Amino acid sequence: MRTLNLGILAHVDAGKTSLTERLLHAAGVIEAPGSVDDGSTQTDSLALERQRGITIKSAVVSFPIDGVTVNLIDTPGHPDFIAEVERVLAVLDGAVLVVSAVEGVQPQTRVLTRALRRLGIPLLVFVNKVDRAGARPDAVVADLARRLGLTPQPMGTVRGAGARDATFHDGAAGLVDLLAQRSDAVLRTFVDHGRVAAERLRAELAAQTAQGWIHPVYAGSAITGAGVAELMTGIRDLLPTATGDPAAPPSGAVFKVERGAAGERLAYVRMFDGTLTVRDKVQTGQAEAKVTGIDVFDGGARVTRPAVSAGRIAVVRGLTGVRVGDPVGTPRPGARRHFPPPSLETVVVPDRPGRAGALHAALTELAEQDPLINLRRDDVRDETSVSLYGEVQKEVIEATLADEYGLAVTFRESTTICVERVQGTGAAHELKHEAPFLATVGLRVEPGPVDSGIAFRLGVELGSMPPAFFAAVEETVHEVLRAGPHGWQVVDCVVTMTHSGYYARQSHAHGTFDKSMSSTAGDFRNLTPLVLMAALRQARTAVHEPVHAFRLELPADLLGAVLPVLAKHGALPTGTQTTGATAVVEGDIPAARVHALETRLPSLTRGEGVLESAFDHYRPAPCPWPERPRTDHNPLDRREYLLHVQRRV
Repeated sequence: MRTLNLGILAHVDAGKTSLTERLLHAAGVIEAPGSVDDGSTQTDSLALERQRGITIKSAVVSFPIDGVTVNLIDTPGHPDFIAEVERVLAVLDGAVLVVSAVEGVQPQTRVLTRALRRLGIPLLVFVNKVDRAGARPDAVVADLARRLGLTPQPMGTVRGAGARDATFHDGAAGLVDLLAQRSDAVLRTFVDHGRVAAERLRAELAAQTAQGWIHPVYAGSAITGAGVAELMTGIRDLLPTATGDPAAPPSGAVFKVERGAAGERLAYVRMFDGTLTVRDKVQTGQAEAKVTGIDVFDGGARVTRPAVSAGRIAVVRGLTGVRVGDPVGTPRPGARRHFPPPSLETVVVPDRPGRAGALHAALTELAEQDPLINLRRDDVRDETSVSLYGEVQKEVIEATLADEYGLAVTFRESTTICVERVQGTGAAHELKHEAPFLATVGLRVEPGPVDSGIAFRLGVELGSMPPAFFAAVEETVHEVLRAGPHGWQVVDCVVTMTHSGYYARQSHAHGTFDKSMSSTAGDFRNLTPLVLMAALRQARTAVHEPVHAFRLELPADLLGAVLPVLAKHGALPTGTQTTGATAVVEGDIPAARVHALETRLPSLTRGEGVLESAFDHYRPAPCPWPERPRTDHNPLDRREYLLHVQRRV
């Protein structure tokens, strides 16, 4: 049986979870569709998801369509969870984009469409809610081309739009003309015979859909079931099923990690090639693990199996230490993840001071499962900070900590996460006979290309001291650069070790090792922060703030009133276009001001303004530069640092 790993994506509240329920009902997996309002859906499993009626974590459920096993992945629609969506996209064979016939194309719809097209994922569109008052399916189809850049091909027509009894009727008008634009064979057949057989048209439509050239559009209602049968036929016939060689070496990817009832780690794995069996030893990231159990999705349920082969999705046990995004077995060539960095940070505060340790342990466990959760521990203030994509994530973390760990927490006001960039070249060194530690370390710091990361190089002979000492310096360099002179992470620089030296192992006459006369890795770890910070001071660093690219659509008659407000919020328009009664402004805005602008927009635009934004780049922050409280022993202050490290000056 063929397998199709299908994603359902949409702007929040477009009805994708309701569509999932209707598909499961139509396939005979459930007796009646669940309700988002009642919290009885199959895929929204978190308590917070059921309370708010939004999807936060991707959920997997399986159903058959005439010989095709569909693993359906219900993904988040809220912009605060775009990272969850992005990493799920990498495991899909095809997708259904749900668009409301009432609200039409919305900001998150554009973000999702860009991601789907960038990754080359074939796409069907389902125009939902045609039974709702104000439904305008024909206008929405036009917007798919005008605002999303798609090539929509309506697969039928809606009768009675806006009424409870609205229906969808098959009929792909203009299909021959559209297919002939990219297929000489279709054009030649039509010219020679005056018609093209329906089977030939269907096959060519499937081929062009798989290439992302055409986007078939269905319409209906997930509530009444109108158009759902036609959509299921399109899913079966037009989207490409999974490919892969079951006999090849195992190759898969982890797209979700959760804890089981007994606390064990469960990894959701998409297999691209090979076969994974229980008791196999496989490479996951940097470690090797032994598979102790495999569950696959079949007929709407999760069932235990001894193996999982190419194209399938499985829940795998035994992969200790695995994280989202890790390869399982042989990594796929060219596999890339496109995750924008989180631009907000908040301090998580336990309800009782004595629970700070338990809170940190719980957050650390969550961060181990999800590489997009970044923690920053402040031992001086006994606080833990967590990075965010948006304010709704606070509620998710709060609910998870309460449900899974029994911890009640609150959050401080979110702050923007900046970075530091090296401006010039700086160098410093300390010699072992002068330094407070038994080590010689010299470092040179210089700027690197944007997005190049941190590069550590040796400017000394590799044999000038033991490899463990070089490793200690390199590890410490990466740790220290997490907090530069202004407290922010230093990015994109080259650090070269220019001086090295150590005292060889010394022993007394009776053979006892004397640490006071011999260098250890600890000497290099303790000295490196002082040397690196001195080099950074000489090189100078500048604080850069995150900037979002924005697109604002609003009534044209309000453009003159809105532009000064954009300027007041630090926005820099780069283009303005007016078409009829609608104006579109595009540009850049500091991430710190996005939330304030979102709050102002409804009153400024009569509720008609639509703002979409996403991280784009960093730019120099305005002076005075924001300072981040330090969480280390402050190597900027030599006296304070030595008091902490050596308990003496």
